[in-house]
Order: sequence, then structure tokens, then C-alpha cells
Amino acid sequence: MTKVIAVRYQERGKTYYSSVDIPSVDKGSYVVVETDQGPEYALCTGLLSEVSDEVVAEMQEKTGLFPITRLADAKDEADFLDNREAAVEAFEFCAREIERHGLPMELVGAEYNLDRSRLLFYFTADGRVDFRRLVRDLASAFRTRIELRQIGVRDEAALLGGLGACGRELCCATFLDEFRPVSIKMAKEQNLSMNPAKISGACGRLLCCLRYEEEAYRDAKHRLPRKGDRVRVADGSGVVEQVNLLREILTVRLDGSNDELEIVQVPAAEAEVLSRGKSGKAKAARSEED
Repeated sequence: MTKVIAVRYQERGKTYYSSVDIPSVDKGSYVVVETDQGPEYALCTGLLSEVSDEVVAEMQEKTGLFPITRLADAKDEADFLDNREAAVEAFEFCAREIERHGLPMELVGAEYNLDRSRLLFYFTADGRVDFRRLVRDLASAFRTRIELRQIGVRDEAALLGGLGACGRELCCATFLDEFRPVSIKMAKEQNLSMNPAKISGACGRLLCCLRYEEEAYRDAKHRLPRKGDRVRVADGSGVVEQVNLLREILTVRLDGSNDELEIVQVPAAEAEVLSRGKSGKAKAARSEED
């Protein structure tokens, strides 16, 4: 068995796991982790636990399982804050060098590791970029190992932060520690407008929050009548005109309506399905296949 704890190297971003060899470390503590890129200042975000050798091997394969060497002290904190200020200056210098070299890339961020043995720059670009001359100039200016890492637009949004259409801070910049796949099918199942501007986030990709209620929508679609189904309700029988999946309320057009349509809204639990419409039959067929 190996003792491990969850850590985060940045204020926001992906959570990693580290092995613990020191006597005491708690959630919320700052520690120094010895990674393959050098020492890193990290925040413990999870509870200490013991895992089997099989799980340890899986962690090693996926993200690495670097050891926590010691609890961070006041000097480590001071070095970390100094490094953040120095990284801002490095960012500005690198941006000028990119412009001077005429490279088709956009600089997003810069960061030092704890002992400044590595300086990492994040950038976005439409394709591959030959930045070998840029790296030589940066290495000559900063006298340390230089790494340039190309990231996607979602990672860029997570680094830069901002506000979403909901008025809150971007999920990727606050609590999401990894990006999970999002598909246009999720938007369709939630009866959302297919207007790209309404279902896309600040990064230009589909909203991450489309995943949050996906399971609830899928469950409701399996259980509730669909548009076009004939149902019996307290006021009579009729055809389902609309389904509110979240509130589980049906809008039903009753039979025998003359010029003025008689529309009622009833809870789905109070409706009895008499026959399936085209969409309902298709749903039943898909359920049988599943």
C-alpha cells in the first residue's frame, strides 16, 4: 500500500496525485513535489489515503505519481510569489520576441518552477510552429531550460479566466479539473437552440455545462411521453403538443377542440399514454435495441 494525496500545481487546473513520504500532510497544506520537471510548489486538495500497488501503477501510467518531499515553508512561499512576478516579465519579453520573429502564434501564459530550473510558456496556434530560433533567444536571455507548450482554446480559457453567459466565472477557470467530451447531441436532447452563439462558451467550443444535466434529460426522455403521443388526462384525451423535461409537465391539445383550441398543462405523472406518435414509436424502438 502507498499513501497518496491529491495536489494542484496551479490555482486552478487539473488535479494530480502524489505519493507521501513525510510524517504529516493535510488537505489545504502547501507542499513541495519533486516532479520530472523539477520541484513544484503545490496545494493539497484531497484527503490522504492508502491505495494498492495496482492503483499506483495505473496512476503512474496516466499522470505520473511524483513524491512530496516536504511541507512548504515561508521561503518556498516567497520564492513562489517572486516566480509569479518574474514570469510576468518573462511573458512580456517572449511576446516581443514572437512579434520580432514574426511567428504565427499567440502567447497565453508563462510560469517558472520553484527553483527556476525551467521556464514554461503556453501558446496557441492554428498549426505547427517552428520556434527553434525563439527558444535559443529565450534560453540566452533567461539562462534556464525553456519549454514552449501548445495548448487548445479550452485550456486557454481556463488559464485566462473570464465570465460565462450565466454571469458566473468560467467553470474551467474555477472548479473543473479536466475537460470531458461534449457533443451537439447533448444540446439537441436538452431542446436548446442550435444557434452556435447560444451553445458555445468563451472558448468558442460547446459549453462544458451541457454535460451537467445530460443524465437527467436522458432519463426523463425515456420515462415521459413525447410530442405527438396520444394521452388521457383528467380533462379528457388528446395529443401531446409540448414536453417540459425538467418540470415534467405536458402541454396537451384535447380532442374535440373547435376553432378555439383547448390546451391544458398537466404533470406527466397524471397522464396515461394511449398510443405512440412517430417520435414515441422511435423512442420505444431505440429502447428495445438498448
